[in-house]
Amino acid sequence: MPTSNDPDVLTAARDKLVTQKQATDALARKTPHNPGKAGEYGAENAQSPMAGQHFKPDDDLATASTVHEDIGSDKLGSGIPPDGVNPGNDPLDRVRVDSGGQTLSTNQGLPVADNQHSLKAGSRGPVLLEDFILREKITHFDHERIPERVVHARGSGAHGVFVCTESMEQFSRADLFSSAGKETPVFVRFSTVAGERGSADTVRDTRGFAVKFYTDEGNWDLVGNNIPVFFIQDAMKFPDVVHAVKPEPHHAMPQASSAHDTFWDFISLMPESIHHTLWAMSDRGIPRSYRMMQGFGVHTFRLVNDAGESCFVKFHWLPHAGTHALVWDEAVKINGADPDFHRRDLWEAIEAGAFPKYDLALQVFSEEQAESFSFDVLDPTKLVPEELVPLRVVGTMTLNRNPDNFFAETEQVAFCASHIVPGIDFSNDPLLQGRLFSYQDTQLTRLGGPNFHEIPINASVCPVHNNQRDGFHRQAIVRGRVSYEPNSLAGGCPHQAGQAGFRTVAEPMRESKMRIKPEKFADHFSQAKLFLRSQTPPEREHLQNALRFELGRLTVPAIRERMVGLMRHVDETMAQWLADELGMREMPPTPPAALASPVESEIDASPGLSMFARPGDGSVAGRRVALIVADGMEAAPLQAALQTLAMAGAVPRMVGTKLGRVQAADGSHIEVDTTFLMMPSVLWDAVVLPAGTGALPALVANGQVLEFIKDQYRHCKPIWLLGGEGALLEAAGIPYDELEAAADPGLILDETGGDAADVTGADDEDDTAVRFLHALARHRHFEREMDPPAV
Repeated sequence: MPTSNDPDVLTAARDKLVTQKQATDALARKTPHNPGKAGEYGAENAQSPMAGQHFKPDDDLATASTVHEDIGSDKLGSGIPPDGVNPGNDPLDRVRVDSGGQTLSTNQGLPVADNQHSLKAGSRGPVLLEDFILREKITHFDHERIPERVVHARGSGAHGVFVCTESMEQFSRADLFSSAGKETPVFVRFSTVAGERGSADTVRDTRGFAVKFYTDEGNWDLVGNNIPVFFIQDAMKFPDVVHAVKPEPHHAMPQASSAHDTFWDFISLMPESIHHTLWAMSDRGIPRSYRMMQGFGVHTFRLVNDAGESCFVKFHWLPHAGTHALVWDEAVKINGADPDFHRRDLWEAIEAGAFPKYDLALQVFSEEQAESFSFDVLDPTKLVPEELVPLRVVGTMTLNRNPDNFFAETEQVAFCASHIVPGIDFSNDPLLQGRLFSYQDTQLTRLGGPNFHEIPINASVCPVHNNQRDGFHRQAIVRGRVSYEPNSLAGGCPHQAGQAGFRTVAEPMRESKMRIKPEKFADHFSQAKLFLRSQTPPEREHLQNALRFELGRLTVPAIRERMVGLMRHVDETMAQWLADELGMREMPPTPPAALASPVESEIDASPGLSMFARPGDGSVAGRRVALIVADGMEAAPLQAALQTLAMAGAVPRMVGTKLGRVQAADGSHIEVDTTFLMMPSVLWDAVVLPAGTGALPALVANGQVLEFIKDQYRHCKPIWLLGGEGALLEAAGIPYDELEAAADPGLILDETGGDAADVTGADDEDDTAVRFLHALARHRHFEREMDPPAV
């Protein structure tokens, strides 16, 4: 048998890989666009669905998981399976096990001599750890459930309170909106979507923003995201989009990333996905913090008042800290330096008392208004621009307590889109309708049965009384003999609530049953164009760079070309830039659109779609600031800066080359909190450079210090030079002179090293400390950003 380093084997493998790549590309090129897309819309197509376009590959390697699938064995079988065969459809004899007359064995096939006793040190001695038969048996028993969520597996949670600030009684009878000042406890879980439970926080992804309201009339789960639209229009496609974005099944890569062939193959054939894709490729896909991330209910819901009258509603969460993001280079480095970056940021902010706050804003509109829009409000790939329906703030949520136990609370919390309360109802959004089934079904498997509502974090604060009984993990012990209704043996109890209970909005049904989408759903590009037009120049540049990176990672050129062709529907200039950057000799053709005549949005641009529209309340609470320290520095300016930052609620820390103490020029000592190695630049929001020429030689000679400063500059973060001395910047390769510094609002020169600013009421823009706080609140200063970077 040839060895693994046999030259012939290596040559054959290389040849197969080349063949596979060519065959895969040839197969993909047979589908330049999705020809059946136009047939998904309009009632006339409902009764005559088209057969899916399909092709047989010219070479079986095009669809192979591995080029070595022809290698067989007693375990693998003879090699390549027959075309079009799914053994799962064979008779169940293939998996039936009959143990009659057979010897008991372990799961590895080892015959078990004694299944009655553990291995002990003597007849009355302790059980030995080496008893692998006992361990296998008990371990299998202990792990007969799969706990991880299919999506949103990687999460972080917190407790809090929602306080209503405006009664919404005219629109909704929901208890939590009943009066100003009404308080409702909440539990919030933030999450990434695609990654597994152990994946990193700062990957590019949609983020979950799920809120469980423990109201006086039951639990309401507002299960949303940080993006107001979704990839798909119908829940029928949900397994497909998740399968496409998850690691590719033949080699389980890449983890928590959309930069791979299967995702973009799907997206390029689903033009309805382009709007959400632009959001995900924008800075929204890599938020700075869960504290600085908007949330959206995504779907159109209904509000229902006491009279049974209903209206449509969209839900928005607006963070008081503003909406801010990471830059891609920073996110990549954070993944290595601290993969728990978002989880740690949320935990530490709450522990420090810098409680994250979010306003809940509603867009309330009538069915008549909805009919007048150019888009369909039941289409989850569309949003309602604020210019058409303004946001109305109705309350504030404050996250004020971390969980006591991650597993018991954050991991076991169960959110279900179907958990609503009187006063809130569903729309006919086809994606929402599928979620009403999916979430409940998922909890049954993940949490071991139908009683997941009795897990403490999921239990409501109001009484629960019904005739449901038994099942896995039942906690409640219900007295009496009656478990049915109607009954007389329990006095008719528990009895239905009648008008006091939940009532579904009465909506007439006028059409025949059909598998189709409304015609307005066929507009795939108008809101994608609107989103792109609404971005500031830095945001647009970041979005383009994200597309360049993701598409550049693809191994199948045909998919890359198809995607660039699809982008031509959104913006010809950006598509041409992508084609040039991706080395395409010719501009790919534009695939046909589902609509013959393109739809234009009612508005030219919507500023609220830019993250810059919501910079926050000006607070710097929880922002990490590195104060670089070294022997020979001036102590007084540093202590003043430290006091200023602490008074403002920021988190200043002394960063040195090693732990211990440094000696200032005046002989005093300063304790070092952390080092450049332990906490690199990407984990900080800003940096303060020391005054005093005595510290310069050691700092200038240290590569870690210069790398730290360089990354702070490249990532457009505020830099405060306490002595007004640019030597450290120059040593890091940063172009510096006073004129250039004056044009950069994030570069603060302080030649005085004055006293700490009174930040409680300071508004003196000439005070360098106040200017630095303003720069820190702004978060980034893209005036200095260059691609490629200057340093």
